[in-house]
Amino acid sequence: MTAAEYSPAVLRTRPVATGHWRAFLAVAKHLNFRAAADELALTQSAVSRQIQALEEEVGVPLFLRHTRAVELTSAGAQLHRAVGPALERMDAAVRLVRQTAGRRSVAITTWASFASMWLIPRMEEFQRDNPGIDIRIDASDVQVDLETSDVDLALRYAMPAGATQGGIRLFGEQLAVVASPWLLKSGKPLRTPADVAQFTLIEAGDAHRTHYLEYLSWRRWFDTRDLTKLQPQRWLYFNYAHQIVQAALAGQGLALARMPLIADALAAGDLVEVLPGHRIDSPLAYWLMVGPRSAQRPEIKAFCAWLQVQAEATRQAIGDVPDPDLNDNLDGS
Repeated sequence: MTAAEYSPAVLRTRPVATGHWRAFLAVAKHLNFRAAADELALTQSAVSRQIQALEEEVGVPLFLRHTRAVELTSAGAQLHRAVGPALERMDAAVRLVRQTAGRRSVAITTWASFASMWLIPRMEEFQRDNPGIDIRIDASDVQVDLETSDVDLALRYAMPAGATQGGIRLFGEQLAVVASPWLLKSGKPLRTPADVAQFTLIEAGDAHRTHYLEYLSWRRWFDTRDLTKLQPQRWLYFNYAHQIVQAALAGQGLALARMPLIADALAAGDLVEVLPGHRIDSPLAYWLMVGPRSAQRPEIKAFCAWLQVQAEATRQAIGDVPDPDLNDNLDGS
């Protein structure tokens, strides 16, 4: 069939059958109809009919047919570059679904800093005690709708409000001034709040552009201590909480850090709380939200029970006493 035989008037807009694309990829791979037919376990004429049907669907020839050879046209090459990876991704997804079919799993959405600093370090215990349950963690700042997504649980950081309605409060937080032990050996005194000005101060770069992050800012810490005019030696800004703590661990300055996320580092001695009498409270808290379609599955109940045991340990470590009125039972009782 020649290009002249294709007319724009008969071009179609319906989706092309997947079988046509597989025949196309096989012929493009071998540049031979017989070899393609052998790969697909079809007759040569069947493959030829599929290619002809595909060319009629797209409206242009995809192969140049010579006496003893076949080659892709420019349009065929363009489609080959697009279709090959797309079908491979689809096949990979099917393989993954087949591998996980019948397996118990828990899909969790949370944000990157909480996943890396609190959740992941504790996961080994759950995996050891529940070897038959697979875990998938989606770390993203995008809030996932548990009503419509394939995610089972959400771990969120928010104030008590509509976004946490029906959620389980895991723990609240205070903010503490922390530093690496060897930074404190630099010889600079750190006895009063005003002494922090001798150090680089580390905080979130968008703390003053996002309303709730203002609660976590050094400026708020200064204001509560009547140090409104205080300016540090220098500022160091990062986007994420785990980056702020990593910089403090590396001795790059003082961080005003969230206690639930650094309790383990304080216990291990990797960080030291300076000015321990000068913590500030945050109105934000950490919440567990359970998808309505997932709540009754045994693996979800097991993970939530384990999570609440871990949360209790964190509450004990940071001295947090939750308000019982903010806690809902998972089973609604």
